[in-house]
Amino acid sequence: MRKKIVAGNWKMHKNAQQTAALLQDLMAKIPATTEAQVIVAPTFVNLASAVTQLESANIGVAAQNMHQAEGGAFTGEISADMLTSIGVKTVILGHSERRSLFHETDALIAYKVDTALAHEMTVIFCFGEELKDRQSDNHFNIVENQLKDGLFHIANESWSKIVLAYEPVWAIGTGETASPEQAQEMHEFIRETVRKRFGAEISDELTILYGGSVKPENAKEIFSKPDVDGGLIGGAALKADDFLAIVSAI
Repeated sequence: MRKKIVAGNWKMHKNAQQTAALLQDLMAKIPATTEAQVIVAPTFVNLASAVTQLESANIGVAAQNMHQAEGGAFTGEISADMLTSIGVKTVILGHSERRSLFHETDALIAYKVDTALAHEMTVIFCFGEELKDRQSDNHFNIVENQLKDGLFHIANESWSKIVLAYEPVWAIGTGETASPEQAQEMHEFIRETVRKRFGAEISDELTILYGGSVKPENAKEIFSKPDVDGGLIGGAALKADDFLAIVSAI
């Protein structure tokens, strides 16, 4: 049985007080019977307090990024050891904004993956095509290459620590959303790509999330597709009622 996950990427939103208030709201309203594993990813400065606040709640905490080095003269950066030392055991890597705005390459993201796995962290690995790739019918090649360059070097046993998050870049923060059929088509392709290299046992157990303007109105239809195992949620994760409506759609 594949894990169902709904993760909220808060990006650069919510100060300390706002973070505490949103977490409190989530804790008060989260359905006791939800089938999904719920994860939130506040900013770095609010991770420690989030871990403490959620200690007795059924909500996990993830970091939005981390540096690939164990330590050193990297001003402003955060290491895997720093994250795990405060109880953060999950990290989002390869998000489209890290790739586009901060010029992170597949090779760099692969290095980060290795570091996270060495610290026994779970990786939410993001990837996806831009609009020009889809318009030129090159989206499958782009996705396949991002997968292979970022993850296909890892050992079979490491896949238990990998969650994939397919995010068509053209549908992030734009209000545009891949149709449920487009999402299923790509998720099926992703699972088959992993199966060809690592076998059915790994691909069948692999959780693949969809990320790209998921809202309460469209979540149920997207999540109903057989190869969509949940979502990596952006803007809708910043409002408790919207986020929990998406969680309830699993």
